[in-house]
Amino acid sequence: MTSTEFQQISSTLPEDPGIYKYYDVNSSLLYVGKAKNIRKRVSSYFNKNLGSYKTHELVKRIRRIEFTIVNSEQDAFLLENSLIKQYQPLFNINLKDDKTYPYIVIKNELFPRVYLTRQKLEDGSQYFGPYTSVGKVRDLLNFIKQTIPLRTCPLNLTPRNIEKGKFKVCLEYHLGNCKGPCEAHQSLENYDANIAQIKNLLKGNLSPVFHHFRAEMKGYVEGLQFEKAEAVRKKIRFLENYQSRSVVLNNAVDGLDVFSIRKEAESAYVNYLMLENGAIVQTKTISVETHLDESIEEVLSFSIGQLRTTFNSEAREIVVPFPIDYDEANVTVTVPKAGEKRKLLDLSEKNVQYFLDEARSKERLKLGVKNADKYNVLLQIRDDLNLPEVPVHIECFDNSNFQGSYPVSAMVCFRNGEPSKKDYRLFNIKTVVGINDFASMAEAVSRRYKRLAAENADFPQLVIIDGGKGQLGAAHEAIESLGLQGRMTLVGLAKNEEELFFVGDKESLKLPYDSASHKLIRRIRDEVHSYGVTFHRKKRSEGTFKNELEDIKGIGTSTANLLLKTFRSVNGVRKQTVEELSKVVGVSKAKLVKAYFGSEEEGG
Repeated sequence: MTSTEFQQISSTLPEDPGIYKYYDVNSSLLYVGKAKNIRKRVSSYFNKNLGSYKTHELVKRIRRIEFTIVNSEQDAFLLENSLIKQYQPLFNINLKDDKTYPYIVIKNELFPRVYLTRQKLEDGSQYFGPYTSVGKVRDLLNFIKQTIPLRTCPLNLTPRNIEKGKFKVCLEYHLGNCKGPCEAHQSLENYDANIAQIKNLLKGNLSPVFHHFRAEMKGYVEGLQFEKAEAVRKKIRFLENYQSRSVVLNNAVDGLDVFSIRKEAESAYVNYLMLENGAIVQTKTISVETHLDESIEEVLSFSIGQLRTTFNSEAREIVVPFPIDYDEANVTVTVPKAGEKRKLLDLSEKNVQYFLDEARSKERLKLGVKNADKYNVLLQIRDDLNLPEVPVHIECFDNSNFQGSYPVSAMVCFRNGEPSKKDYRLFNIKTVVGINDFASMAEAVSRRYKRLAAENADFPQLVIIDGGKGQLGAAHEAIESLGLQGRMTLVGLAKNEEELFFVGDKESLKLPYDSASHKLIRRIRDEVHSYGVTFHRKKRSEGTFKNELEDIKGIGTSTANLLLKTFRSVNGVRKQTVEELSKVVGVSKAKLVKAYFGSEEEGG
């Protein structure tokens, strides 16, 4: 649209506060802006001295202008933020954050369930969040589970159904994780009192929770029920530890949002700290793309509106590093010079600087990564597992044996999300007698990292132990014996459920099966398994491993292989009766096999 064309319609534009929208020839939305005076603001785009090439390019594409009048500048501000977030126009500031954040929901039902969800429905349920970290949400839910027994089943627990005895208590009841409301072992009033405590906890209001548990403990003590009193005391201690990790200020500072910003070229980075009841309950750093040379004040003001909307903030005070034009009713903007709020702003600025430094490191690292998507998967693994660093170097161990004998361990290495086959290692187990997966794993892990320590080589950020809790514990002990704890993060991968375990954790972590992070972890696990099996096949072809069954007089290679194929291992053959063996190799050979193992046991 030229200046001449605009002059023909300028008189039709209102001189009221509101928002304006620019569209191109294809009716695609180019830009949304707010204004105290719509006509005056839009006219500024069509003067002869445009601020930049980008603004000139925007004006050149405009073919249609729409506007919406509102009652105040504040309403214009809120509407602008809403439309930009919804449509993400090409020339507007763009918050590069497309994540779906998790919530904790208290379901709208009798005996409400409490769980994680990414869908906020208009179903009457109460939603807390959104939260920026899935790991932290799971930690919070585990804390609730350890503190307050709740049901997890989806049963329709109406008074009529319970009275008719339609339901039976499940394993959760017997484990003490649920008080059995399905069989009327817990009243609705008692259950709702627990839910009230959870609501206080999720709001960061811990005083009523402490009061409830201390009163409960006192009642048990007065009734001489000391074991129950001790159980409640442990809950109080858990709460105190939780509070000590969360509270960073005194409770005088409440309902506060803190923002800081760093700007570089066409990108900016904004950090957000949300405080409730003297505690930081949310923290998020986002990157922002600018398109029309917006000032740092404009970028921060826009980002604040978007972030407060996303995280449902109701704080009445905003702390920022410099004055900004922010139009939201009953919200005070503070630029602190000293005191607790200045310390919070310093903390926010420290976080945004760290994010910026990491972004630079990411760009440098991408030079060594053929596909940037692989780095994004590593970032996801870091976030899903709450790792202190991006796991650009991952190693995975697995035990293997041949027909129940000849144990070995295999280790594969992935760098930047890809196999680094020159770093693969195989370990012939030397110190373990018989089949002992735990001891074999400990030996392999010890030998690997003792060697890396001696060579002063880089350690992996993540070590995956295929086999679950037992093997993970053995690997951890090996690391501790070398004095290398803290140099890497160890996780165990259970073979059946494909769930992850951390050292010392009772609960497992189950990643979404189709997530990119889970797919890479499964790929690494499959790689180490294949590597170990290939090694065994090679050893067998070289004659390194001898089939023990071939030592039995009268049993040839084909018969020995048939027995192994049927019963899986030498030990499996040893356990069979003559009748079972006869079904495979006939009576005479079955007796030879059974006699061999019988004499072996007598002689042993």
